[in-house]
Amino acid sequence: MVQYAAECSEAPARPQFRRWVKAALQCDAEVVLRLVDEAEGRDLNRQFRGKDYATNVLTFVYDDTQPLAGDIVLCVPVVRQEARQQHKDLTAHFAHLTVHGVLHLQGYDHIAEAEAAEMERLETAILAKFGYADPYAGHA
Repeated sequence: MVQYAAECSEAPARPQFRRWVKAALQCDAEVVLRLVDEAEGRDLNRQFRGKDYATNVLTFVYDDTQPLAGDIVLCVPVVRQEARQQHKDLTAHFAHLTVHGVLHLQGYDHIAEAEAAEMERLETAILAKFGYADPYAGHA
């Protein structure tokens, strides 16, 4: 399910988000993808991560569910600002963060260097299937 809780006329349509989610899933899952404004993004990040700012993507996994289930929250103003600052196409950035969130849902992480390299490799390969450039190219 895709929920548009924030105004974003340039946000991708539900079918596009669904294609990205399906491409990143390696198992059956029930996923809610929610696009939020800065206030909701900040509230969620503060409540669940103890960080008092809005971040680009948050992933919430419901443990011990079959099939796998969880929520992915994209903060529209942050995604838009990052795309602009990094000179990226907005749709490509939405795709990247959606795939990133879906991989987190499945247990991938980027805390350790080796895990980060594997997660970035998967993200890049999935995004390439849609014709999007490597989101990490040129960024340290």
